[in-house]
Amino acid sequence: MQILFIADPLESFKIYKDTTFAMMREAQRRGHTLAVCEPRHVSWVRGGQVSAQVRHITLTGETDSWFAVQSAGSAALAGFDAVLMRKDPPFDSEYFYATHMLEQAEREGARVFNKPRALRDHPEKLAIMEFPQFIGPTLVTRDAAEIKKFHAEHRDIILKPLDGMGGMGIFRVREDGLNLGSIIETLNRDGAQSVMVQKFLPAIAEGDKRVLIVGGKPVPFCLARIPQGGEVRGNLAAGGKGVARPLSARDLEIAESLGPILLERGLLLAGVDVIGDSVTEINVTSPTCFQEIFDQTGCDVASLFIDALEAAANS
Repeated sequence: MQILFIADPLESFKIYKDTTFAMMREAQRRGHTLAVCEPRHVSWVRGGQVSAQVRHITLTGETDSWFAVQSAGSAALAGFDAVLMRKDPPFDSEYFYATHMLEQAEREGARVFNKPRALRDHPEKLAIMEFPQFIGPTLVTRDAAEIKKFHAEHRDIILKPLDGMGGMGIFRVREDGLNLGSIIETLNRDGAQSVMVQKFLPAIAEGDKRVLIVGGKPVPFCLARIPQGGEVRGNLAAGGKGVARPLSARDLEIAESLGPILLERGLLLAGVDVIGDSVTEINVTSPTCFQEIFDQTGCDVASLFIDALEAAANS
């Protein structure tokens, strides 16, 4: 297959842990050819197909100069066997526009994973509200009074913006309510932005588990991201320590319930975040943790993913 990866600049990759790199490496090992571009390289001219300025690359196996460019030029997205949208968040207006152009490419015959419409219609934090049986007490609102009422009921809460990533903008407010008003003002910008408020889950001390779902099926190991140094956030980007573990019975129940639903919507890969027994996010834009799980358990998540990609692209 010819596979196009739409991603952040290759020069920014930390290949020892990057999941997109792990996908590329496994795809090349199987004989597939690799092309890359960034969302800014995608264009659509009147009367023409959605295309991009792409680089055709091979992986060198080296640590520093880890890829070599074989050729470069404009190519229609429909000419590839699979297009992988792997741009990291934030999901801003440019990401939104990219999903529209990728959806047009689908109409022209491109096979895009995850599906652009699914990316657009599946906000990663808000999506959990569809599955109340798997989440803890949660409120989404712009109303400061509603947030204060939620705090009065649950006493120890987490507040976060709906468009945050990597643990950015997450606050904990304990029973004393210290700085609650200031935090609300910071996050909701005088009622202009919605905020997600959740009851604090003490099980965060045991890790914020990333449960991967590939082709509708759970990967048998998760990565528990454990807060360090008094932090409340387990995100690796916020300094959390990643520890791979087998799925618990509850993790498996969640993944087996959500997997078929997400797959049917066009989400070939999803990362479900679980604290204790509760889902806190469903990541679909650029789920990670492939290499950490492989390094600690030998479970080859990249191979599982390319299996699913080959099956989906050929269906």
